[in-house]
Amino acid sequence: MTLLDGWGRCTGGRAEVRGPLDRQALRALVASRPAHGLLARGAGCSYGDAAQNTGGLVLAPATEPGITVDAGGGTVRAAGSATFAEILARTVPRGLLLPVLPGTARLTLGGAVAADVHGKNQRTDGSLAAWLDSVELLDGNGRLHLLTPDREEFRATVGGMGLTGLVLAATVRLIPITGTRLRVTTRRAADLDALLAELDAARSRYAVAWIDTTATGAALGRGVVDLGDHLDEPDDRDEPDDLDGLDGLDDRGRLDDWGGLDGLEYAPARARRAPRLPFCPFIPPTARAFNSLWYHRAPRERTAVQQLPAFFHRLDAVRDWNRALGPRGFLQYQFAVPDGAHGLIAEVLTALGAVGAAPFLGTVKRFGPASGCPLSFPLPGWSLAVDLPRGGRRLHAVLDRLDRRVADAGGRIYLAKDARLGRPAFDAMYGPLTDWRATRARLDPDGTMRSDLGRRLGLCR
Repeated sequence: MTLLDGWGRCTGGRAEVRGPLDRQALRALVASRPAHGLLARGAGCSYGDAAQNTGGLVLAPATEPGITVDAGGGTVRAAGSATFAEILARTVPRGLLLPVLPGTARLTLGGAVAADVHGKNQRTDGSLAAWLDSVELLDGNGRLHLLTPDREEFRATVGGMGLTGLVLAATVRLIPITGTRLRVTTRRAADLDALLAELDAARSRYAVAWIDTTATGAALGRGVVDLGDHLDEPDDRDEPDDLDGLDGLDDRGRLDDWGGLDGLEYAPARARRAPRLPFCPFIPPTARAFNSLWYHRAPRERTAVQQLPAFFHRLDAVRDWNRALGPRGFLQYQFAVPDGAHGLIAEVLTALGAVGAAPFLGTVKRFGPASGCPLSFPLPGWSLAVDLPRGGRRLHAVLDRLDRRVADAGGRIYLAKDARLGRPAFDAMYGPLTDWRATRARLDPDGTMRSDLGRRLGLCR
């Protein structure tokens, strides 16, 4: 049995790990109905227990990471185990980009489908569900399905946290780009009202705000807003310096399958390994110092050009950064609330400060229309995500109270980031899920697909 944990490193459980397997072997394994259930695991980027099946089987990965780009059709078909970094390495040289980019390129496509991930452009472009042409699913009966957006099984699977079957592959529509750089405008906002006003007024494709999670008084909610758009014209810096020796296909994907050269590549810098600390470096004083330094180092206003990895995947520059936060691990509290309930952002920040928590990282996004998938997270309104060291009873009591406040406001917690939500609060946020449960029962009548999160929230046994 192998110990598996979430990215927050506070929900560990042991399971039998297998994979990758071919489709025939996967069908035989599912048909055998393992006694303690089965779950596919991607890169382990879920903060809590969504990718754990304690005492059962976990496929990590389920399949080999195959990728096929249809440059003419503007789509990519990739295995569920393919990471965003691997997909970007194949699509960007063709002048095509995944339309939804979460905060890490380590995420697998299967995990992204299961969580219906969103990015800095959710308000303008929606979540991943809006860009999926199809999902190839192996259900709990060992049957293969090609799910399309018009089917209820599609809506149950996208955002379904892996509980309807194994996502073997998916086909995603891509967006064209002329280069690998974006024009990014950065502005400081002196308080929460100014921060939300900047995000609300944004007309750029991408918009996100870092928020000072420790500021109080008149500075409560101050932060830094980033607004980004792809450059309209090709950037000369995307062209290779030397074309000599480039003949036919290049192993790194710089030449497309038809012999054309785009001169583009997705090339993140080599990540530095974070130190493994025996203690958590964040307590209230250090969290305040870190946030204050970050705020004051940001420009009051600046427009600059940034590479794709620097804008979308900054945290990937530090490898295993979660291990630098001490052995107890940490939580992320991320919620979305409808328009008119943005006051909960200030309430959450104030409540965390009152119990001596040390929230060290926070982001705010403006959300647009929901995807229509029952377990998908985004809804029209506002989202706050806060990372904080794992605490004791006082912190958890406050988070439980905040869960009720979020539910009463018509909001919800992001399941892919959650490690502690209780079933009553979950039911209040997401409703009885009658249609989702009926669809899951058709796809997996014996309840073969299971996870620790599913058991905790009453989604599986």
